[in-house]
Amino acid sequence: MASSRTINGTTGKTTGTPDETSRTAAVGDAVAEAAGTVRGAAEDAVARLPEVAATTRSAIEDANRQMRAGSDEMLSVGSVLSFGFAMGLLIGGASRLLVAVALIPAAAMGLTLMDRVSRSRRTTGRTLQGG
Repeated sequence: MASSRTINGTTGKTTGTPDETSRTAAVGDAVAEAAGTVRGAAEDAVARLPEVAATTRSAIEDANRQMRAGSDEMLSVGSVLSFGFAMGLLIGGASRLLVAVALIPAAAMGLTLMDRVSRSRRTTGRTLQGG
């Protein structure tokens, strides 16, 4: 129901009913509760950040160790497979960020393989020179 109110000497009708006021208060309470929940989740995430960083570092070191222990054939197949997957994502219309993340394993395996090839060339060159 609209009520009559005098504002600056004129009488106007307001649309704020008690039912609408209670809905507005309920929405405000819900927003405040959601903000509190988000703040709590963010605080938990920040508290766990060192643990997540340590776990990620351990996983990267383990992956590096496995790449160095793998054969040349496994590295070349893995890098080609990862590159193909990334290109499939690109052609399929995936976001560029996702494509870049998919290229990380291909780059890591390719660089490890290139490092092996350059080391073997240096060793072979020294042997041929007698040194």
